[in-house]
Amino acid sequence: MTLCWSPNRSKMTKLIRQGFIALVSAGLVACSNLSAGNLFSHYSQQTSATYQLLSSGQYAQAIDQLPDGVAGDILDNMERGRLEFLNANYPGSLAALNASDAAVKEWQQQASISISESANTVGSFITNDNLRSYQPSDYELGFLHLYLSLNYLKKGDLEGALVEVRRANLVQEQARKEREKELRSAEKSAKEQGISPNLGSVLSRYPNAGKTLQAVQNGYLFFYSGLLYETEGNLNSAYIDYKRALAVAPENNVVIEATLRTATKLGMKQDLAKLTRRYGQYQPLPRHQGRVIVIDEQSVVKALQGWKQPLPLYDSHGNTAIYNLALPYYPNTKVRDVSPLRLDEKNIVGSTVVNVNAMAERDLTERLPAMVVRQALRIVAKDGLRKTTRGSSNEELGNLLFNIYNTLSEQPDTRSWQSLPAQVQLYSKALSAGKHHLSWNGEQLEFDVSKGKTTLIWASRQGISTTWWQIKLGEI
Repeated sequence: MTLCWSPNRSKMTKLIRQGFIALVSAGLVACSNLSAGNLFSHYSQQTSATYQLLSSGQYAQAIDQLPDGVAGDILDNMERGRLEFLNANYPGSLAALNASDAAVKEWQQQASISISESANTVGSFITNDNLRSYQPSDYELGFLHLYLSLNYLKKGDLEGALVEVRRANLVQEQARKEREKELRSAEKSAKEQGISPNLGSVLSRYPNAGKTLQAVQNGYLFFYSGLLYETEGNLNSAYIDYKRALAVAPENNVVIEATLRTATKLGMKQDLAKLTRRYGQYQPLPRHQGRVIVIDEQSVVKALQGWKQPLPLYDSHGNTAIYNLALPYYPNTKVRDVSPLRLDEKNIVGSTVVNVNAMAERDLTERLPAMVVRQALRIVAKDGLRKTTRGSSNEELGNLLFNIYNTLSEQPDTRSWQSLPAQVQLYSKALSAGKHHLSWNGEQLEFDVSKGKTTLIWASRQGISTTWWQIKLGEI
């Protein structure tokens, strides 16, 4: 086929150039998040290969498929840090998570309006929300400090691990304070429905807000924090966090046991009376036995998907402008059940301490109203830009080009920490001193139990693969 030049082609080229100049003048070139991917596709589309590989348990391959520079230093390094942890590359995980933490600090310390963020805001105003700097959710910041802490614990640095759980608890406390009014409203509703008081909420002075509290506060983080404090010998702090975990997961057997154990050691007579009436007497470790506690992370949290709805607008000149309402949503799919772990050839059944999907869905619900408002304002801005071609000889062609641009550029903001687990379960059992083993899907982890002491096993299972390790916590 022979290509030839024509006056119409020249006009089209000129118009396209003018259009891009208009966009550049609006600030797009200054956007730190500007890329072809963010302009014409959304995060879940760009990370779909990584997500699918992780879901099937192919950790190394998932890392290889991680796109570079898609969401900025905060989220990109969160994803890499979590994947490297699952791939047992602990130095790589710690480096990535520390990089994310540094980026979070920089984000938190910026002035409310900075030159770079103003440029990002202007750019997103005529493109999509993906050009805005990523702002991590409270639950994501909590998990960031949790996985930093697990990295330190894995290498035997209890002090470093405790520093991170203290930071995580500050995030959790701030999240609770920001949602206190809503939690109190949910507590009132629970009372009106005749729901019995949550003893953990009573003891920790938390609102008895049921599932609302569970979607705001991370029981996994509270239990893990209590476990580290107890290992350090700080029983008061351990008891505080165990009570908080009990408020979030009031039927979790391992949390109940830990709360009873520390209340007994501290001689909390009034609390023990309430706990005993509700849960029964604390059963101390039998002589000549030790304890194993299993933290079992399962599957992968849901990834946000994109929804689009064409929105045609008509003007008095007979032109039609096509815009898209594009919003993220979580698909209504059930998390696939994971077969049980086996301890010494017997199935074990854990108790859920956190549902990460519920926390993610809650966060999206809170962010959606602002997203809708920004989209409405963006449609007005884009329509104003389109009208700059009105009255020219190229008005029809300009209208067509802007329609194409609008259709392609309006993308939902599906950014979230997609490599987190879907849920976490806990299991605890007294065992005779000596060698034992945990097994799943043909893999086996041998561990040693010492009389009167506790061994912690951390496990994370995705697809047909598992990552696990053990550490001795001593006499707790």
